[in-house]
Amino acid sequence: MSATEHPLGISFEFFPPNTEAGREKLLGVRDALAARQPRFFSVTYGAGGSTQDRTLNTVRRVRESGIPTAPHLSCIGSEKGQLRELLARYREEGIDSLVALRGDLPSGMGGIGELRYANELVEFIREETGDHFEIAVAAYPESHPQAPSFERDLENFARKVKAGANLAITQYFFNADAYFHFVERARALGVEAPIVPGIMPITNYTKLARFSDACGAEIPRWIRKQLEAYGDDSEAIAAFGEEVISQLCQRLLEGGVPSGYFPLFAGLAQAVCSP
Repeated sequence: MSATEHPLGISFEFFPPNTEAGREKLLGVRDALAARQPRFFSVTYGAGGSTQDRTLNTVRRVRESGIPTAPHLSCIGSEKGQLRELLARYREEGIDSLVALRGDLPSGMGGIGELRYANELVEFIREETGDHFEIAVAAYPESHPQAPSFERDLENFARKVKAGANLAITQYFFNADAYFHFVERARALGVEAPIVPGIMPITNYTKLARFSDACGAEIPRWIRKQLEAYGDDSEAIAAFGEEVISQLCQRLLEGGVPSGYFPLFAGLAQAVCSP
């Protein structure tokens, strides 16, 4: 993740398009975002490798822009042999960065695979490939929705960073204090890796509310109420969302974020790639 860098290290996340219209739109979006000189792009990956081929194809197309691109890799539902082959394939493709995640168990999937947690996946990647990959892991400033407590979630986070991760990327949030508190507590546990704030643009309230409820990201009540008041007025929602996110980013800049790593715009490429 170290090519041409934006002064603030901006990066963007892509979701593999699943329609022909989305694939056609991908190239225009890629070029528009590449013009911002991001530090890197990343591409998501379905649990159990459900989007494995689409992820790799999307990585190939996105990398044509000249921007380093990191595929997501999840371990739930995958066997070590499958992961080993995929890591070898990525190395052959010249990919040297990964986002290592536990992943979610889709309905209808039988087993969870040989690796259960992200720290085990990070350890496996290091055992198989040494220091070839720069590895990013996930962080949850407002706690993972399945964590029994904030303390346990912090301990799990520290465990996967210490397993060999180079940096962490947070779940998106709208409360800067949650991010700063999480970073402070993580540092107290000995985590020294950069913790990159994830940012979700506000473009569609219904989708944002559904996704936020599922992933445990809190939408402050005042934001929810204002978005509800706009109804189907997409222009008003976009204008309000721009104001909210701009203020959030300004607060993060003033409070201090990792040098060269700000921010990860999760979902932006998905929003503009959707047909």
